[in-house]
Amino acid sequence: MQAPLTDSTVDRPPRQSGPGERATRPYLLPPVVGSAWWVWGLAGALFAVYTTLSVRIHERMLSNSYDLGIFEQVVRSYADGHLPVSELKAPGFPVLGDHFSPVLALVAPFYWVWRTPVTLLVVQAALVAVGTVPLVLWARRRLGSGPAAVVGLCYGLSWGVASAIGFDFHEVAFAVPLLAFSLAALAEGRLRAAACWALPLLLVKEDLGLTVAVIGLLIARRGGRRLGLGTAAAGVAGSLLAVLVVLPAFNPGGDFAYWSYVSGRGDGSGGGPGGADTLVAGLLYKGTIGLITPEAKATTLLFVLAVTVFLALRSSLAWVAVPTLVWRFLSTNAFHWGTGYHYSLVLMPIVFAALVEALAARRARPGSVRRHLLGTAAVCLLLLPQFPFWQLVQPATWRSDPRLAVAHRLIDRIPDGATVQASTLLVPQLTDRTTVGLFGWEPSRPDPEWILVDTWTPWNKRWPLTPEIERNRLNWHRAHGYRDVADVDGYVLLTRTG
Repeated sequence: MQAPLTDSTVDRPPRQSGPGERATRPYLLPPVVGSAWWVWGLAGALFAVYTTLSVRIHERMLSNSYDLGIFEQVVRSYADGHLPVSELKAPGFPVLGDHFSPVLALVAPFYWVWRTPVTLLVVQAALVAVGTVPLVLWARRRLGSGPAAVVGLCYGLSWGVASAIGFDFHEVAFAVPLLAFSLAALAEGRLRAAACWALPLLLVKEDLGLTVAVIGLLIARRGGRRLGLGTAAAGVAGSLLAVLVVLPAFNPGGDFAYWSYVSGRGDGSGGGPGGADTLVAGLLYKGTIGLITPEAKATTLLFVLAVTVFLALRSSLAWVAVPTLVWRFLSTNAFHWGTGYHYSLVLMPIVFAALVEALAARRARPGSVRRHLLGTAAVCLLLLPQFPFWQLVQPATWRSDPRLAVAHRLIDRIPDGATVQASTLLVPQLTDRTTVGLFGWEPSRPDPEWILVDTWTPWNKRWPLTPEIERNRLNWHRAHGYRDVADVDGYVLLTRTG
């Protein structure tokens, strides 16, 4: 019988043994002990929740040009047999010059079957739900079915997952199952499997190479020195290759487009401590106090750790979250700092894997395990109403605005293959069959055949234009070769004359 782990052994590398023993097991998938049907049932239930919420948001025309529209244009490009371009970024813009995410080509076969943005949302729901399986199976083997179910539910309904599911589609959904399988394998001493699951992260996004590097260092620390250092080197090399070679080669500007996010000061305002203007002072500020200020950064860090009642800090697996947190908090883009959008999605499998390992160290003390699980569940329930999953129990989510029927009638008047500019919330309704750009966005294709604008959109959903500028732009187009096709219930449809 295997001796129970203790707090002092949770991060200790596995004993080096002969072939076939714990530290060198070659299999990629975790062993399944006994009947595990309920684990897949839990994943299926979460998949249903994720799909229902994201599709309903899209049906209510609340999905956005940035990012669902962009990603559908990318997947549509792959499905049509060419390298990805996004009209929303600029006419014919090569997306491999924006972010390095060739993994999106895997969505193309599903898009052949169902040519709609809903395909992307369903794929994302499946990827995130599958991430539950290795964590719960691992927790079940170490802690039992009851604690494993609590871990699975708290992970599946966590605020980081909710924020991502409630905001369009993103390539980092592919990272979720890869991280979950990799970290579960790492904790169980299946070091080759941990490396094999981690390395594909290099194809998900350019920054995840640093995450791979940390996983490699943990593999080395836990007994697989050569394997771990090789994995770490591959991670660093992958990120450098993407940022310094691949992305600049495809980008029309010949550079990595997001250097500016780390070139300013830590508060995003361009100023440093005491008004210091030197690069050294700015970097010093960003690398110290700037990592936890403004308040949004500290709040996000608190939320990330609170979902495990801070027990994740007892496992070295928590170090895998550091690269993502650091680049976000170094960024001058304030959207990266908070708890909204998709930026915290990759952190959830990491902190919950750390939680499982930390709980496994306490399994000799069942009372301690129960208290921490109750705390984790309490935090999950406390945060649930603050994030998008709560929309599923709100009556407004299931009511249909009569204006939506008007919008669909006007959308149907735009022929397939036409060039279009549209409001940000209308763009994802057109990306499957037209060449559509964002109305009012300077890089958009000039002189489109059609323009469709929702002039009643709430001010906080009207990006990138204010109501006054939007009105002036419409009048300018009317005076320069466009005529009104319809102006009803706030929707304005123009077409080019001649």
